[in-house]
Amino acid sequence: MLREILQVGDERLRKQCEPIARFDEELSVLLDDMKQTLKKEQGAGLAAPQIGVLKRVVVVDVDEGYFEFVNPVFVWQKGEQRGAEGCLSVRKKYGVVTRPEKVKIVFYDRKGDKFSLVARGFFARAICHELDHLDGVLYVDKAEDVRAEEEE
Repeated sequence: MLREILQVGDERLRKQCEPIARFDEELSVLLDDMKQTLKKEQGAGLAAPQIGVLKRVVVVDVDEGYFEFVNPVFVWQKGEQRGAEGCLSVRKKYGVVTRPEKVKIVFYDRKGDKFSLVARGFFARAICHELDHLDGVLYVDKAEDVRAEEEE
């Protein structure tokens, strides 16, 4: 089912999210809905609070593939990259954000199995952006020079 994406100004986007405690059908439905919503919106990632669910769940769809991260935690971050970012919850705006070049996270899948993953480049940027949402942080809080998207 497609979910509505909350927009900047909605107080739920500023809340700290709770960890997932039960790996059940409800979580699977949430993840399936997030995947469908992300695909429709053609974004690189979507965090559960962006659809009004205050849980530590993120999906990312980048060149490296489609990923589901439940209760993700950073193990380490290295290097630095700067680049333009936008957000499905901050429509038609972009800003330059400094992020780590490389990150390692640990997370669970929808079944409750634990994994670790190292990401670099845009993949690392997307993970950092989405994990910020779980703590109520939007890219505009970190961005320099936020601008309206130019009309074509």
